[in-house]
Amino acid sequence: MSVYGAGDPDQDLEIVVITGLSGSGKTLAIRAFEDMGYFCVDNLPVALIPVFSELCARSRKDIQRAALVVDVREGTFLEEFPAIFDALRRAKGRRAQLIFFDTDDDALIRRFSETRRPHPLAAGGSLEDGIRRERLMLAPLRDRADLIIDSSTFNVHQLRRYIQDHFAPDPRKQPLAIAVVSFGYKHGLPAESDLLFDTRFLPNPFFVDTLRGKTGLDREVVAYLEAIPEYRSFLDRIVDLLLFLVPQYIREGKSYLTVSIGCTGGRHRSVAMAAAVAAALGAQGYSVKASHRDVGKE
Repeated sequence: MSVYGAGDPDQDLEIVVITGLSGSGKTLAIRAFEDMGYFCVDNLPVALIPVFSELCARSRKDIQRAALVVDVREGTFLEEFPAIFDALRRAKGRRAQLIFFDTDDDALIRRFSETRRPHPLAAGGSLEDGIRRERLMLAPLRDRADLIIDSSTFNVHQLRRYIQDHFAPDPRKQPLAIAVVSFGYKHGLPAESDLLFDTRFLPNPFFVDTLRGKTGLDREVVAYLEAIPEYRSFLDRIVDLLLFLVPQYIREGKSYLTVSIGCTGGRHRSVAMAAAVAAALGAQGYSVKASHRDVGKE
C-alpha cells in the first residue's frame, strides 16, 4: 500500500477497481496507479471492498484516490463481486470505476511461455484450458467494466503511458475522456470500443500507386479522401452524432468514451477519419485524443 499527497475532503472519493485476465497487465497497472498518487492494494478480498471504501472515506485528508486489483485469485468469492461493486457505485461520496484488462489468447500464451509462470487455473490441464476457464469466470466483471483495455499489442512502456494518459490526476480534466482509435479490420476489432464506424465503403487509397506507401496522416491521402463527397458527408454525420451523444454520456456519468473507426488495413481511410473526428471534437472543447493502432502494420 502507498499514499502520495493529500486530498480535498470536499471531492468524492475516486476508487478504481482493476481486474482482467492473468497476464494482461494488471500488475503493471497497479504500479502505474501507485506512481500517480493512488492509494493501492493488490488482491484485496472482495468481501473487504466495502470496508476498504469506508476506511478510505474516513481518511479524506490523506486519501482522495484509491485503486485495487480483483482477479481469479479470489476464487468463488468473485461471485459476490457484481453486487458489491454495484453497491459501491451507488454509495454517496464515492466515484467507482471498473477497468478490465483483456488480451488475446496468442499474446497470453506467449507471455506465459516467456516468463515460465504457471497460469492460476491451468493446474492439471493445458494453458489454453486455464485461459478459457478464466474468461468464463470473469465474464460478469467484463460486462460491468467502464473501460476495457486490450493490451495485446502494447509493450510495458506503451501500456504504462496509456494508463498515465487516461488516469493521471488533472484538476483541468473534463468529466468525459474521449479516445478516437483507428484500426484495421484484418487485425481485429478494438475490444475497448464503445462506438464503431466502418469506412470500408470509401475508395481505398491503397490502390493508388502514389498513395499506397503513405498513411492517413499524410496530406496527400487526406486531400484524396476529402475530394470524395461521401467521405466529407460521413465525417460530418459522425461528428454530428457525437456532438449529440457526448453531452448525454456526460449527464449519465460516463467517464470514458472510445470511438473506433476502421478500414481494411488501418493505414489510410480510418486514420484520416479518426484524426479529423478528433480535431472536430477538440475544436468544440472536449478532451479528446486520437491514436492509430494499426498504422504501422502491413
